[in-house]
Amino acid sequence: MEMGLTKCDPHIAVVIPSYKVRAHVLDVIAAIGAEVARIYVVDDMCPESSGDYVLANCADPRVRVIRHIENQGVGGAVMTGYAAAIADGMDVIVKIDGDGQMDPGLISSFVTPILAGEADYTKGNRFFDLEKVRTMPLVRLIGNAALSFLTKLSSGYWDLFDPTNGYTAIHVEVARHLPFDKISRRYFFETDMLFRLNTLRAVVVDIPMAAKYGDEVSNLRIGQIMGDFAVKHVRNFFKRLFYNYYLRDMSLASIQLPLGLLMLVFGLIYAAIHWSESSARGVTTASGTVMLAVTPILLGVQFILAFIGHDIAAVPKRPFQSLSTALSPQSKQHP
Repeated sequence: MEMGLTKCDPHIAVVIPSYKVRAHVLDVIAAIGAEVARIYVVDDMCPESSGDYVLANCADPRVRVIRHIENQGVGGAVMTGYAAAIADGMDVIVKIDGDGQMDPGLISSFVTPILAGEADYTKGNRFFDLEKVRTMPLVRLIGNAALSFLTKLSSGYWDLFDPTNGYTAIHVEVARHLPFDKISRRYFFETDMLFRLNTLRAVVVDIPMAAKYGDEVSNLRIGQIMGDFAVKHVRNFFKRLFYNYYLRDMSLASIQLPLGLLMLVFGLIYAAIHWSESSARGVTTASGTVMLAVTPILLGVQFILAFIGHDIAAVPKRPFQSLSTALSPQSKQHP
């Protein structure tokens, strides 16, 4: 055991993806408390050779540097760290960035709900304290609000916010059941993780945290990823619907959504056709025709809202870690 941990202590690991964070990564490592048994610094083919820099300047015996021979993105770096932590017998894996924006002093807050059996995955939320939200740049605030709504739709976690927040912790049994080869490797990683966790019915909990912005430079370019994000959100949404509402289980909600969409589309098309015909002839549309158009539209909207209500209520509530012993790698199914 290291850093004063005993055999009864949980084995907590920290994964730090390292790419262009040389100016901050040593300070991040130094701030990680004694409750952590292993620190994995994953050099993602960093142009600043941050892995070599850590090895040359950090004497912390908990630190292990892992190098990628080619850049795999933040998702690839985290998956590499997860795999190393699983192989080393860790219990909980925390992921923090190496740019200094995430306070290592919060690690216990992220780990506690997992060790208590209340959560499988915890995720930072910079929007919890409304007073501190004022420190966040307006562009990030608006962007995160939009991404949060899309993430709720595609992942099914309607009670979460701040989807791009990379401060997370995961129970090792949950990580063990993730399809590492299918999870998005680049900036969509955090959102794709939530989708994958939902297919496992894992319990995810928000952890309040403050936003910190210094002289670090973000590698994220909103204009470059908007289209890619939209396509992946749509893909995950339909995959989640198929997996949760038709392949794994069927309920009244499985009928409400397609029926509601059909009625809504029929009503809109019917209304458009008859409105254009009446407009071309210069006559008023008959009240019966109006009712035939409005009725399926209203019913369709009601069915869709009923489905959304069911989907919101279906957020996973029973931690996956308590069920994981019944699942073997051979029995896993991934969409």
